[in-house]
Amino acid sequence: MPKAEVGTPKYLANKMKAKGLQKLRWYCQMCQKQCRDENGFKGHINTEAHQRQMLLFGQNTGSYTYQFSKDFFDSFMDILRRQFGTKRVKANKVYQQVIAHKDHVHMNSTRWHTLTGFCQWLGKSGICVVDLIEDEWWITYIDRDPETLERQRKAAKKKKMDKDDEERLLEFIEQQVERDKKRKDGENEEESEKKFTELVRENEEEKIKLELKVFKKPEVPIHLPPPAKISRIDNSDTMSEKSYKSTKSYKSDGGSSSKKSALEELMEQEERKKEQKNRKDYWLAEGIVVKVMTKSLGSDYYKQKAVVIEVVDKYRGKIKLLETGEKFKVDQEHLETVIPKIDGRVRILNGAYRDSTATLKSIETSKFSVTLEIEKGPFKGRIISGIPYEDFSKIYDK
Repeated sequence: MPKAEVGTPKYLANKMKAKGLQKLRWYCQMCQKQCRDENGFKGHINTEAHQRQMLLFGQNTGSYTYQFSKDFFDSFMDILRRQFGTKRVKANKVYQQVIAHKDHVHMNSTRWHTLTGFCQWLGKSGICVVDLIEDEWWITYIDRDPETLERQRKAAKKKKMDKDDEERLLEFIEQQVERDKKRKDGENEEESEKKFTELVRENEEEKIKLELKVFKKPEVPIHLPPPAKISRIDNSDTMSEKSYKSTKSYKSDGGSSSKKSALEELMEQEERKKEQKNRKDYWLAEGIVVKVMTKSLGSDYYKQKAVVIEVVDKYRGKIKLLETGEKFKVDQEHLETVIPKIDGRVRILNGAYRDSTATLKSIETSKFSVTLEIEKGPFKGRIISGIPYEDFSKIYDK
């Protein structure tokens, strides 16, 4: 059938149809051609240009599938970041925004084929938090951009500084009122629990007797030498010598104790400075054993032990499961440190002795802390106690 002439109603109708979206099953991704009906799609399949494109696809299937998957992922994530940000949204709603564009990459040409498989892949990769609610997939984008985190921190700081003195005073007064109210409620409860009973004597004829025992202070005998044998000159010399020695010893002891306390204070001050300098909000390190503590990746990965093989952007790590050997990236919020056995080797991840290797000596379960002995470095042999569980982790021994 010949094409309609330019300017005719048929030509204009065909142009209007071409502008709108057509059915996806009549779209050829390799040729990027949209057919209007089934007959047109069959005719396109039999053309020489389509056959040539399919031969190219058959020769290098992996590269074409990878490129189509990358293009679809980029367009999907671009809409998710720009329109919805970190809010939870239906995955199908974002998908409808993607396919609204005429020249989008179709999902049937990617590695996922279905939206369900794509959502599960986003959750396993740690890109989004994925939830299945009433047979519908909901996703929440995890924004780890350093600029975004810095912008959020500055906004929170500015909001905190915007509060004037009057608001702070009102908050302080409200806290005092609540504290006083809780104290009064506690006193009322104690008074209600107290029960006062009347004093009743069982036998009225019986007399009350009070027995007070008085103890005399023992007398210490004082022995004095006979007056005839005292020599004033010798005795005065001896006493002066003794008093000189006692005074000298007292001064020397006092001086040593004061120097010791000053040294301890100096050491404590240095420890506090190191603690403030080395205390960070990120703790991941290569070569340590961690435990996966999130169910968003699937029940098979929950509480599985893994080794960190690479740290990405300080807050994310590439881990390898010890049982299956599977590798994937995950945020440090979904991981937990592992405590080895006694005399096991650990790495200190935070605090004054950050990045130091140590040996586990004892565990204090009541205080959720341990005692470690430094193995290497300038502090070799130093024993430190009170280290929290989250500040160290077991070193992976191959």
